[in-house]
Amino acid sequence: MIAIELMATASTAVDHALHTLASTPLAEPAPKGIDTDNVVTFFASKIAPILLAVLGVIFIGRASRGEISKVLTSSAIAIIGLAFIAGAATLFFVGDYLIKLIFE
Repeated sequence: MIAIELMATASTAVDHALHTLASTPLAEPAPKGIDTDNVVTFFASKIAPILLAVLGVIFIGRASRGEISKVLTSSAIAIIGLAFIAGAATLFFVGDYLIKLIFE
């Protein structure tokens, strides 16, 4: 009789433990990293036009005061800066292509 009660108690305890383990949610998947494509798209679509508009207002303000040489110098520097940014973006895509080519 004692053995039957002991087996029933052990069975109930095991059943309760298994039910608790089954109802425990699994761990969330690890984050994959930063989505750089969306970050680059955000900067290209939102930030860059605002910065270019600010530069345009500054250039127009200087040109209206007769500082044409400063406007031309600043415009040349801005164009060279944009060329460097475009070159960096090109290298980003070329590097991505080379990585996919080598490691896939």
